[in-house]
Amino acid sequence: MKTALQRDIVETFKKLNETLSSFSDEEINTVPFKGSWTPGQVVQHIILGNSGYPELFAGNTKPTIRKYDEHVKELEGIFLNFNTKMDAPDFLKPEAKNYNKNALTLSLLKIESDLLNAAENYDVTLTCLDFQVPGFENFTIYEWINFALVHSQRHTHQLQKISNYITTL
Repeated sequence: MKTALQRDIVETFKKLNETLSSFSDEEINTVPFKGSWTPGQVVQHIILGNSGYPELFAGNTKPTIRKYDEHVKELEGIFLNFNTKMDAPDFLKPEAKNYNKNALTLSLLKIESDLLNAAENYDVTLTCLDFQVPGFENFTIYEWINFALVHSQRHTHQLQKISNYITTL
């Protein structure tokens, strides 16, 4: 289980970083169309949504009394349905500003490292008690890592669409 989880982390962040690196420094702060975030804002949103896991996992936990991966398929169904438009909660909305591609890349590398460390060193079947996604019960560490992955995959897809749009302008 841990090896497969680590492989998924590496693969997800490899695709995300490849997509991010495809943007020029100028394109990273280009609004592709009205109402859209810039690529920099999309990546900052990923960073905001996928940060804080080491603290969460080191916080209050308890043994899980259900399948440790019970909510993974549901999360995949929600986040990987690219036909559904979602609105980010206010605390995950990125600031409208110019972003530095290098700084974004370094932040993503830190998140990837944090997730790999958690997959290696924590009992991923434990349930985290300190934060809960509205509409769900408390997630296990395994589910939180998968939440980070499907969230990243969703926005990697969004970045690829933005890239295609920018290159056809």
